[in-house]
Amino acid sequence: MSETSNTSLEKQSFARYKSNNTIEDGDLVVVYLSRENLSIIRVKEGEYFNCKFGSYKHTDMIGLQYGTKLGSNTGRGFLYLLYPTPELWTLVLPHRTQILYIADISFVMNFLNLKPGMSMIESGTGSGSFSHSIVRTLAPTGHLYTFEYHQERVNAAKKEFEDHGLSDMVTLQCRDVCKDGFDMENKVDAVFLDLPAPWEAVASAKKAFKQDKIGKICTFSPCIEQISRTVTALNEQGFVDIQMYECLIRFNEIRVIPMWTIEEAMERQRAVEKKRKRATPRVLREGQDDTTTSGQKGEEENEGGNHKSKSAKVEDSDVSSAVATPTSTSESEMEEGASIVLPSSSTSASTSTAASELQREEAEPRERIEPKNITVTKLPVEQRGHTSYLMFATFTPSVQLPNLTEKNAAEKK
Repeated sequence: MSETSNTSLEKQSFARYKSNNTIEDGDLVVVYLSRENLSIIRVKEGEYFNCKFGSYKHTDMIGLQYGTKLGSNTGRGFLYLLYPTPELWTLVLPHRTQILYIADISFVMNFLNLKPGMSMIESGTGSGSFSHSIVRTLAPTGHLYTFEYHQERVNAAKKEFEDHGLSDMVTLQCRDVCKDGFDMENKVDAVFLDLPAPWEAVASAKKAFKQDKIGKICTFSPCIEQISRTVTALNEQGFVDIQMYECLIRFNEIRVIPMWTIEEAMERQRAVEKKRKRATPRVLREGQDDTTTSGQKGEEENEGGNHKSKSAKVEDSDVSSAVATPTSTSESEMEEGASIVLPSSSTSASTSTAASELQREEAEPRERIEPKNITVTKLPVEQRGHTSYLMFATFTPSVQLPNLTEKNAAEKK
């Protein structure tokens, strides 16, 4: 069983995809349920993966292609089986320290001009988030020298590099580089320092650069005081082109909203006015209790039984105008109907007038205006804040090699 597992591990590496793209016994799989819910598992025959959608057999995963959408046995949901990459590992790794995320990782790798075949120093290793991305970029012929002063984190990172098929491209050491330096000379093309006191490692990093090539160094510091002291150290060691950046993430919420023109807005307002006129008032006999609020009832009782509505009371001559133009202006109140208190002698007349008016309004066609929709972006209320300052500097070679013309002249002699 162990031989089969080891063979499978040799086929799988975070630095490249498998040629057959098939899940085998012993492979690592990133289980994707949602953007906020991912986990990594090692597929072993006879084991299960349990989640809110049900129980998934590892046996059912073996033989499937990476990227497969696998439904649950309960029919409640599904998940995706993804190939483990450095980007996904950053989202699912066990946090032993604070880590770098993709925004900072991509920014640093771009400014360090990393490419396959280069050699690089990283200090400290931490949880290994950045380490995986570096190795994938330097593969297959490059090499990463990574340093971590905490022994337990070194042991955990070393096991992960072995399990992920990266150990042949990584050299991991337990070392306090701020005190003891890197103990390397003329070996690397780039240096990355994620340390509490990066200025203490600048002099040693300078010696580690290949002395006949231009190199790049980057420091990752959360405080501006650290940046200030590091800049001083870089200037003293002869580094040039010192620059500082702050990488922030800003998410935009996309919405679709109606876009009204002036003509459409006017038509919409006319439709609202027509709807207001269609509202049927409730005509109450004089002396009938309109149960509106307890406060109104109390006032009516204090007046000796003379029930009078505060909202609207009209005379016989104002009945038709009150029906045509209700006193309330809100659409919701118009839909419910306005309350009008009339003398008993005018009840039948007002009812017939309201009915005829309603029939006339309903006979008119109702126009529905559909505005054009536009897509807009909106910033959320909360923004992800500052992570750290990224500072870059350039190492200039101390050994000047002869150019092509000088080489040709020397060969002729």
